Amino acid sequence: MIRRRGRRWAAVLLAALGTCLALVALRPVAAAGVPLTVAARDLPGGTTVAASDVRTVRVPSGSVPAGTVATPVTRTLAGPMRRGEAFTDVRFLGPDLLDGYGPGTVAAPVRIADAEAARLLRPGDRVHVLDAPKPDAVSEARPPVPTRLVASSAPVIMVPRAADNASGQGALVVLAVDRTQAAALAGASGALSIALAGR
Repeated sequence: MIRRRGRRWAAVLLAALGTCLALVALRPVAAAGVPLTVAARDLPGGTTVAASDVRTVRVPSGSVPAGTVATPVTRTLAGPMRRGEAFTDVRFLGPDLLDGYGPGTVAAPVRIADAEAARLLRPGDRVHVLDAPKPDAVSEARPPVPTRLVASSAPVIMVPRAADNASGQGALVVLAVDRTQAAALAGASGALSIALAGR
């Protein structure tokens, strides 16, 4: 009789244990890691971020980069981003055009002779600026001045709207340069042209 009761209690305990294990197995498992806001697709520089450009992933807490931005929507990118790249504070244009650039950097407006070429630019692009002699400055009596490089790998920080460049005198862009390059750009006497620099 005692042995039979013991078996009955053992069966009850095993059934209760099985029920507990089943409930644990059915309970949703919390996703590991912490949420991180990343680009849902490749985004070009100058993009105003929309909700469709953003997605949230979970990553280990030690993998979260510094300066992450949880709500990037409506902010404007200073440069291009790859799909899956985290949004951080240095990726956006701030109230100050030079936010994120080092000390000694100035914003230099530069008028590019070829307006069509300037329209291809986006904030975050890097360009070489070349100074070429104006066509009317070249004559038989005056040998042509060679084209010279006046700014190298300068980041583009603003491309004004097409309407702002409707004067027929080229196109105005704003570059982040040091003071030496800014002086060289201001002293350029020819027609300025650009060449895209590698990243």
